[in-house]
Amino acid sequence: MPSFDALGLPKPLVNALARSGITEPFPIQDACIPDVLTGRDVLGRGQTGSGKTLAFGLPLMTRIAGFPAAPKRPRALIVVPTRELAMQVSDALEPLGRGLDLRTKIVVGGTSMGRQIQALRRGVEIIVATPGRLHDLIRQGECELGDVEVTVLDEADHMCDLGFLPEVTALLEMVPEHGQRLLFSATLDKDVDSLVKRFLHDPVTHSVSPETASVDTMEHRLLLVPPRDKTVITDHIARGAERAILFARTKQAVDRITERLAAAGVAAGGLHGGKTQRVRTRTLAEFREGVIRVLVATDVAARGIHVDGVTLVVHLDPPNDSKDYLHRAGRTARAGASGIVVTLALPHQARQTERMLQRAGVKAQTVRVHAAHAELVRLFGAADAEPLAPAARPVRRRDYDDRPRGRRRGGDRWGDRPRRGGPSGGPRRPYRRDRDHDRPAGGHGRSADHHR
Repeated sequence: MPSFDALGLPKPLVNALARSGITEPFPIQDACIPDVLTGRDVLGRGQTGSGKTLAFGLPLMTRIAGFPAAPKRPRALIVVPTRELAMQVSDALEPLGRGLDLRTKIVVGGTSMGRQIQALRRGVEIIVATPGRLHDLIRQGECELGDVEVTVLDEADHMCDLGFLPEVTALLEMVPEHGQRLLFSATLDKDVDSLVKRFLHDPVTHSVSPETASVDTMEHRLLLVPPRDKTVITDHIARGAERAILFARTKQAVDRITERLAAAGVAAGGLHGGKTQRVRTRTLAEFREGVIRVLVATDVAARGIHVDGVTLVVHLDPPNDSKDYLHRAGRTARAGASGIVVTLALPHQARQTERMLQRAGVKAQTVRVHAAHAELVRLFGAADAEPLAPAARPVRRRDYDDRPRGRRRGGDRWGDRPRRGGPSGGPRRPYRRDRDHDRPAGGHGRSADHHR
């Protein structure tokens, strides 16, 4: 494996990497960096955790170094789907760019627009942005993309899944046609393929991981649980975890489960789009630092969030499809480490869940367990406290089933998933994405900041 120096990166970057303990490139970095340095458009496919941020970030900084940005006119644009991913990308690149006199700014909703405007007016070379806030600043005349030399779409498939294709397309139409475009995605579905065909010029493709889960670094378990024992089994698993992420489908379920675990003595925190950006940032920081050892989250944490040492991922309900499974599972077994992925399924969900695991390329150990089952202790250790609920108590549907009950007026305004039509088969209610993903809300092009 060649060194970063041999790949053609400047000494200040190589030295900064070495000070951070990074001396050898990951496979996707080794593959992509030389092509990006030559100015070619690149299509990179790899799961999160494969090193994509440095694969595009290092050569991007090399290409724009030495030419300061004019006020309001950044020279490189990195577009990501979520605020958390934007912060993670900025945290990885900003310290490295200092040695090249490159300024980086995060442009996302839920944070001070005034500070972002001030930074842009002073001039920043690199902006890391979510689509909604960036469109707001462009409409206000505070940002222009005419000087952008390198444009990166990170987690492109996730942006398309969230319905950002029109916003992303509009941004790509604003950057110079002759500029370099880099697109990184875990999968290449129809929407991503349309972006590639329209905006990338003769791209070189680098793919370093399959679209199925790796059985070498992950152990997959499917637990078939009786409905009345699901709460107790979840408590047991959470108590025995060193550092775990538990995925629920809605923010209401996240709050209920977090409160239950905290009451049981588990250091747990919740993460979803209904929380303020300050709370979300603090919760992630506490999870990284070990103050919280169990994170209960919606899919806002399913992609792009890297926390070292996550040994367990639990799907409290089976994911909707194999893609969701793989992205949630990707929070563990990162960078060569090992991890366990557990899916809880009620008996009537077993067959559909097994088919979903097959599509994901997963061979899961299937075990039928109940609250007092010895196999539960063998798999996850002995719980360190009595369960909150006795095994004989039937689990309430609202404890872990996050589907809406009835047709509440106004719906779940900031829900993490679209509201379905009612029993009468009425039209679907629009998906309000701006809290989690900064998409402009309403019909007037106004971002989430105007709807708090």
